[in-house]
Amino acid sequence: MSAAPTATGGDGPVPPPRTAVPADAPTIDGTAAAPPTVDPPAAGAGSEIAWPAAVPVAEPAEPVVAEVQPGRVRWDPAERRARASQSFWTAVVGVPAIFSVLRLGVEAGGELQTTLLLVANVGPVNLLAGFLTTAARLLSTGLVAVFALGAVLAVSADRLPPGTRRRPLFARWADITPAWVVLASFLLALITWPLLYLPLLLPAFVAAFQLRPGRLHERVVPRLLLIGALLAGYGWLMLPTLRAALQQGDELLVIALIVVPPLLALFIAGPLPGMVIRPLASVTEVAVLATLVWAAVPVISTPVLPLTVTTVGPESGPTEDVRGHVVTTDDVNMVILQERGGVRYVPVDLVRAQVLCPSEEELPRHQLRIHDFHVEDSLLEGMGRRVRPVHRIDAACRTPA
Repeated sequence: MSAAPTATGGDGPVPPPRTAVPADAPTIDGTAAAPPTVDPPAAGAGSEIAWPAAVPVAEPAEPVVAEVQPGRVRWDPAERRARASQSFWTAVVGVPAIFSVLRLGVEAGGELQTTLLLVANVGPVNLLAGFLTTAARLLSTGLVAVFALGAVLAVSADRLPPGTRRRPLFARWADITPAWVVLASFLLALITWPLLYLPLLLPAFVAAFQLRPGRLHERVVPRLLLIGALLAGYGWLMLPTLRAALQQGDELLVIALIVVPPLLALFIAGPLPGMVIRPLASVTEVAVLATLVWAAVPVISTPVLPLTVTTVGPESGPTEDVRGHVVTTDDVNMVILQERGGVRYVPVDLVRAQVLCPSEEELPRHQLRIHDFHVEDSLLEGMGRRVRPVHRIDAACRTPA
C-alpha cells in the first residue's frame, strides 16, 4: 500500500490534506453525510509520517451516562408542569360547556325535538348567564376544594425525599396555579355561597395559603392576642345566629357549621405525615369528584328559562292557567314548555295574563338570619333583596296546573 503524498516545509512535514467533500454535503438519499475523520498514525509504529507537534489532537468525547432506575421514565419538570396546566384548564373550560349542553337535554325532558327547539331559541349568552348564576357556586366549590387540598398535599410532599414518589394531582394543580386565580376563586365563593356555608371558607383559606398561627407573629403573646381578636370578631358576627339556632333545637347542622370551622382553621395547615400523603391524596381526589357529581345533579336539572303561569282564554269565557317556561313568542303563537312535560303553542290573542313564579328550590327552609341577611341567601342575593324586596307570591303560583 502506497503512503499518501506529503509536502515538506521549513518546519517539518505537513499533514496530508483533508478530502474536498464538505461536511454538510447531502448523500444520495438526501441526508447529511458525516464529516470524514482522519486518525493520526501512531508514532513509532513503523509509519514514515509523524503527526506534527504544532497541530493539536482532539480528545475523544466521553459519553454522558444518566443514572436512571431501570423501568422508570424520568419526566422533565417543565413538561410535567405543562401537562398539569393543560389538564387543569381543560377541566375549567370543558366542564361548563358540558353542563350547559346537559341542562338543555334535561330541560327538554330527554326528547330530541324539544331539545332542538331549545337550542334554536336559547342563545349562548342566555345559556352562559343562566349557567353562571346557578353553577357559579359549584365551580367555586370545586376550585376552593382543589386549591386547599392541593396546598396541604404540596407542602407535605415537599418533606419527602426527592424522587421517591410522584406528586399528587391536586398538588401539581396548586403549584401551577397563580395566586390571583386562587384568590379569585375564594372571592367568587364569598359572593355566591349561601351565608350558612361561608364559615367553611376559613379553614379552606388557611389551608390554601398555609397561614399557620406562627406566621401571625413571632412572639407567643401577640400571636395569642391576634387569634383572640379574630375569634372575638367572628363571635360578634355569628353569636346571635348561634343563639337562635340553639333556641330552635333542631338546627344541629347550623350549629356545627358555625362552631367547627374556626377551630379547624387553627390546625389544618400542613405538613402531614409522609405515610398518609398517598392514601389521603387518592381518597380526597375521589371524594371531591363524587361531591361535585352529587352537587351537579341539581345544577343540571335547574331550568334554563324562567317559570311562569300564563292565563289563557277568550275574552268572555273560561280561562286556563298554563304553568311552564316560555321558550319564544312571535306574532302568532307563544311557545310554552310545560312544567309537566310537552310543548304547547298558545295563540297570542288568547293570552290574558302572565306572572313570574319562584321554583321549589328557592323557597326558604331555615328561619335564621345573620344581621338581617337570611342564612340561605348569598351576599349577592342578600344585597339584591335590599334593593328589590321579595314580593308576595301570586296565588296562581301556589296552585300548580
